[in-house]
Amino acid sequence: MQEQQGFFEFIRQQSGKLLEQTLVHIGLTFISLIIALAIGVTLGILISRKRWLAGPVLGVAGVLQTIPSIALLGFMIPLLGIGPKPAIVALLLYALLPIIRNTFTGITGVNPAVLEAARGMGMSDAQILRKVQLPLAMPVLLAGIRIATVINVGVATLAAYIAAGGLGEFIFGGIALNNTNMILAGAIPAALLALLFDGALSLLQRVNYRKMRLAVWILPLALVALSSFYLLPATYNGKILAGFTPEFMGRMDGNLGLRKVYNLNLRTLVINDMVMYKAAYEKKLDVISGSTTDGRVKAFDLAALEDDKHIFPPYYAAPIVNEQTLARFPELEPVLNSLSGKINDQVMTALNYQVDYLKQSPEAVAKDFLTKAGLYKSPRQGSKGSITIGSKIFGDGYILAYMYKMLVEGNTDLNVVTKTGLGGTKICFEALRNGQLDMYPEYTGTGLLVILQATKNTVDSLAQQPDKVYHYVQQQFAAQYHIQWMQPIGFNNTYALMMRRSDTAALHIHSISALKSYLTAH
Repeated sequence: MQEQQGFFEFIRQQSGKLLEQTLVHIGLTFISLIIALAIGVTLGILISRKRWLAGPVLGVAGVLQTIPSIALLGFMIPLLGIGPKPAIVALLLYALLPIIRNTFTGITGVNPAVLEAARGMGMSDAQILRKVQLPLAMPVLLAGIRIATVINVGVATLAAYIAAGGLGEFIFGGIALNNTNMILAGAIPAALLALLFDGALSLLQRVNYRKMRLAVWILPLALVALSSFYLLPATYNGKILAGFTPEFMGRMDGNLGLRKVYNLNLRTLVINDMVMYKAAYEKKLDVISGSTTDGRVKAFDLAALEDDKHIFPPYYAAPIVNEQTLARFPELEPVLNSLSGKINDQVMTALNYQVDYLKQSPEAVAKDFLTKAGLYKSPRQGSKGSITIGSKIFGDGYILAYMYKMLVEGNTDLNVVTKTGLGGTKICFEALRNGQLDMYPEYTGTGLLVILQATKNTVDSLAQQPDKVYHYVQQQFAAQYHIQWMQPIGFNNTYALMMRRSDTAALHIHSISALKSYLTAH
């Protein structure tokens, strides 16, 4: 009962955002559907006239639908950037197959005797198509539109990853933070929309033949009206647009802290970490939730704003390990600690630059660093056992996971399985607690605020001192979770609000408070 009340309280608090994202979701669904209808019906008619084209056209449409949706969005980004354009194109490509196939099936399924009678009455091919074939094919075509609509409602949730908005913002934020209420706030409306639109089209599909002409007019008008919903949330005031990762949106050392401590209410879009830096560089976003050691900060000439009210604690990286794993394999501890103090902020930034911007393999970058540091040894191919090392979806997580894999396999008789790109903090941490991971690289600030959820008094008592923060999380993790923090690696990958360096100079915005003052003045 308590959890249910929590859910409805969350819905009440987020009602404005939920309404906005629902409208965006509807708009994305139907803008893409209108374009898919124009293309799909045209192609369906074409292949009904030229049957030899049916195989290739349906084959291509079928192949497009088999491409994983997140991959298709990724392919679109280099061509169309981020935002609604790549999302709309991806959605219309997914909608093409059922529309083309059902248009073709409906037209070719018309009784030949009816066509002969129409020709006997002197009708031209265009008149037969418009007055006979399309009306008779309409129930089959509407079935294809129903399928395309349901597909689009579901796939549109992924649009949030490329800053196109929609209910996926809640879903991805909830997954990153292990927040069931947030996941349900996005998933339930998406499911209801699919059922609602499928039901409405089902009723339209049952319209009798005499009223079919009216349905032909109603459907396009309804689609245009629903598509316009996408434009409604765009009518907002404010010149600054921010792009934040799903996890940052729900953290106290993130958007929640910005609102509470700085009273900073930015217009925000949820965006994937992999594309947000470039989006800032290309002036599609003005502010992002960056990480100070990310190589793309240097590559895209971004500047971190000073956190003058200290909502971001120190984020010193260190491996955290399940105590049961350390008890079974005590030789792990000195091996993992051998990286301590070896990587400072500048070194980590350079390593991330190679992976994030130069697109080098994280495994190759890790091996090259260990080799130069004199730490690399060939794997022993031991048979004592196996451990699993995980990482989040950030560049340094991939690099560190491979470093630890090489260190363990080169200095012990253990084999290592890596599970990288696991997403949010809670996913990695719960996997560690449940024994699905043996270790992964974590950050002291994340441990303090996200996992331990330390009170403000506790955070203030640590006074932004890295050693105090580290020893606090080390003690609390051991006591509460039986998880050990190894020695810090050496770099501080703190969160920061970032802007284009040219804008910080032109607008005289060098701190978060200055950003707040600028927004108030404008």
